[in-house]
Amino acid sequence: MTPWEMAVVLVAGAGAGAVNAVVGSGTLITFPVLLATGLPPVTATVSNALGLVAGSVSGAVGYRRELRGQGRRVLVLSVGAVLGGLVGAVLLLTLPAAAFEAIVPLLVGLAVVLVAVQPLIGRWVGRRRAGTGGSGRRDGGPLLFTGLALAGVYGGYFSAAQGIFYVSPMGVFLDESLQRLTAVKNVLVAVVNAVAALLFLFVADFDWTAVALIAAGSALGGRIGAGVGRRLAPTVLRTVVVAVGAVSIVLLLRM
Repeated sequence: MTPWEMAVVLVAGAGAGAVNAVVGSGTLITFPVLLATGLPPVTATVSNALGLVAGSVSGAVGYRRELRGQGRRVLVLSVGAVLGGLVGAVLLLTLPAAAFEAIVPLLVGLAVVLVAVQPLIGRWVGRRRAGTGGSGRRDGGPLLFTGLALAGVYGGYFSAAQGIFYVSPMGVFLDESLQRLTAVKNVLVAVVNAVAALLFLFVADFDWTAVALIAAGSALGGRIGAGVGRRLAPTVLRTVVVAVGAVSIVLLLRM
């Protein structure tokens, strides 16, 4: 990379880290930049996944207050994230890109719709529980575990907008504020990225310069994004998630 390209990758990493901490979709910033530097698509994807681990961890640390009291939940859901992340990483290394990426915009669109209508679904679920005398499971039950494991498959494969895939099912199955769900989302993203990165270190080609630059930028961006995101009102945060998701769909369709 030229010095100019290195500077652009560093800035893109910071932007991706900030966006990932609040919503997710940071890959849509860094991935095209890495392609523009001349990296092949798979090498760019792997380098991006490795570099963004630092930003994911930074974002999770920034939301540590919202994680209080959710330790058991995070542990249970992380198991599904680990399994899904491993499967997704293996798929990236074995399947042609067209086999999965053709459906990505549709999946992101579904996740965005779920986030948008989550308050309505939440009220419906609440009325249903009240009518039956039941209560929601603290960890969301097997349906949420399965849904997040499948989201982990997507995250291990491509990662763009993966945060939306975690927030949308959690909003349906868990009776928590969007900020606390965002905190859990950041941990799950960090888990999936770390698991995929460990596999990539041993079996995939990557560019160390790109990895280092994105890691440095995303670590800083993750803390900044967490600081901003934690101050957003629930309605504003939900609007941001939906807006970023909509932009993500457009960008994915153009890739």
